[in-house]
Amino acid sequence: MTVAGSGPKVVVVGTPIGNLGDMSDRAREALASCDLLACEDTRRTGRLLELSGVGSKRLVRLDQHLERRDAPKLIERTIRESLVLGLVSDAGMPGLSDPGSVLISEAAQAGLDIEVVPGPFAGAVALVASGLLSGDSRFVFEGFLPRKTGERRKRLGELAKEQRLVVIYESPHRVAEMLADTTEVMGGDRRASVSRELTKMHEETLRGTVSELASHYAESPPKGEVVVVLEGAAPSPEPTEADLLEAYDSYVNGGATPRDAATAVAEEFGVKVNVVKRLAFAQPR
Repeated sequence: MTVAGSGPKVVVVGTPIGNLGDMSDRAREALASCDLLACEDTRRTGRLLELSGVGSKRLVRLDQHLERRDAPKLIERTIRESLVLGLVSDAGMPGLSDPGSVLISEAAQAGLDIEVVPGPFAGAVALVASGLLSGDSRFVFEGFLPRKTGERRKRLGELAKEQRLVVIYESPHRVAEMLADTTEVMGGDRRASVSRELTKMHEETLRGTVSELASHYAESPPKGEVVVVLEGAAPSPEPTEADLLEAYDSYVNGGATPRDAATAVAEEFGVKVNVVKRLAFAQPR
């Protein structure tokens, strides 16, 4: 347990994402121990401290617009005054698609102790609720996609072959457009879930294909922050010897040297270059 005045150190505290009942005793104790608390919104955090029974604390605003500029100064102050510096975001875990990563990095570089008090994580809640998990599932936490359409589609294209589940945060105002882009880039048959208002009274998770969900939200825009979980891509079938030889001949006929052609085919199909060379050089001349 951290005690006020036992700094210098940084205490990162996860906070509820919508239900105050998810505030742990350890989180309350950690917040009570802080000499100074960095937060996204001082009014919102002040209200959280009041409702959770922690009481008033010295608060300093550290949102996404201020963090890069002010984080180094806060760490210097923490060291100089031997403070226990707390860090919270408006909801969830600081640093995960929320401000906090810059401050944590600065603290690590300065050699400070960093204590993490875990709390609710919307991505994990949505992942479990998605119905897409299996016994050997793996997932990728993507966070927020780019806001601009072209950049968003480019990123979706990069994720199209990802075989793990993909967890995406999205604004309710853009979710229909994002799902439409996903349909265009990845195809509309991929399974997905859309969760909103997680842990709150009106929590909802809809499941279906990407195209079905895109159509639904185009007609009925959601309220509240949204988490989308996308099914991973199906594994690519193993290339046959004929596939490898056809690709090799195509590269050679296009002017590539035998060595370069073998390397290109190996990279394209994810096989060892020696396998391609053995097949190619065994062809009748």
